[in-house]
Amino acid sequence: MASPPLTALHRAEAAPVLHLLTVPQVMARLQLGRSAVYDLLRTGQLGSITLGRARRIPTHALTDFIRTRMEEEAA
Repeated sequence: MASPPLTALHRAEAAPVLHLLTVPQVMARLQLGRSAVYDLLRTGQLGSITLGRARRIPTHALTDFIRTRMEEEAA
């Protein structure tokens, strides 16, 4: 069996893996209530996407939010 070309392997390895979290998952990770998480989403402090009626938060958006808050607290 032939193996895939090396360039195809590099592209597959370089593609970032995007994980999406639900609001309850973010609530658990931040230990915040539902209203607090939706307030963060509404004010744009926490990025999200909408798929149909479902709201999903990319893990990188959660990481960016935490990093920003830590930098603000340190300043």
